[in-house]
Amino acid sequence: MKKVLCLFVAVAIALVCTSCSTNTEKKEKYTASFLDLFDTASTVIAYDTGQESFDNHYQQFYNELEAYDHLYDIYHLYEGINNLYIVNANAAKAPVKVDSRIIELLKYGKEIYKLSDGKTNICFGSVLSLWHRERSIASDDPSSARLPDMQELREAAQHTDIDDLIIDEQESTVYFRDPDMRLDVGAIAKGYAVQQVTRFAKDNLWSAAAISIGGNVTTFGFKNDDGKTKWTIGIDNPDTNAEDYLLTVNITDRAVVTSGDYQRYYTVDGKRYCHIIDPDTLMPGEYVSGVSVICDDSALGDALSTTLFNMSINDGKKLVESMDGVEAVWVDKEYKKTLSSGLNEYIKK
Repeated sequence: MKKVLCLFVAVAIALVCTSCSTNTEKKEKYTASFLDLFDTASTVIAYDTGQESFDNHYQQFYNELEAYDHLYDIYHLYEGINNLYIVNANAAKAPVKVDSRIIELLKYGKEIYKLSDGKTNICFGSVLSLWHRERSIASDDPSSARLPDMQELREAAQHTDIDDLIIDEQESTVYFRDPDMRLDVGAIAKGYAVQQVTRFAKDNLWSAAAISIGGNVTTFGFKNDDGKTKWTIGIDNPDTNAEDYLLTVNITDRAVVTSGDYQRYYTVDGKRYCHIIDPDTLMPGEYVSGVSVICDDSALGDALSTTLFNMSINDGKKLVESMDGVEAVWVDKEYKKTLSSGLNEYIKK
């Protein structure tokens, strides 16, 4: 993630600062960074007519993203909002009325469950909460680091049936048929939110922008706002000792999303355990060190990168090759790359 942000800054410095827009009004490149949404470091690069205009547009962008951050938060309360924290606390007792943006996210989660054959499950919160608890304990006191109890994990896994998530679109309510089920939308929420705010920005704020929310990158328009130069994005190398990016790609109106075992993890008895849990084993995925997806939808990219992380490279490649407009690169445990058939067209020459 830090490497992606560094590349954004490097590109920002290197670019020509002015260009002519379609209405002949000069635009300059502006950059803003923040740390307080979706628990991650983020950067926005966009072309605008002046600092005041950019600041105004950036505030609108930030406000939109903040609304999604609050709605999709499963860990915190916000005054006046029935967010997913409220849903998890109350939806087993009675249907909880929620914002339509939560309804749309949960509907999308059900679609992804089918697409991934259960590899990505937003109703896996009962299991993921056990891992979150141990990571938190280890963060506070590394000497206390331990794995969740396997029997507890197995018992929690009995409460992850996505059919027990009852969504009433007409009433805009969410209900849990299983009182022990809990939502965890971490595999799709950030990507979904980024896609929505990117569309908002494209329709209302800027003609060209590159947006990185914790390494979940979306782009539209062209670098320099020149109508021809694509954005250059560096993909992190899971080998943290490597000095270079894994790949550098040229894109526009596309998203790049990465999942890896080097992003969030904790260590027990010298072994690293990442935050991406395989629903088949109830343990962190062991197939690859990282996988990055390029597609035209950040929500799909986010969901697919998690799904592919929990599949063998051969099975994952079959899935990617069956989908139009989707490419991926896998990095195995020995840091060997595997590319989907169409990825080369994006690689910077």
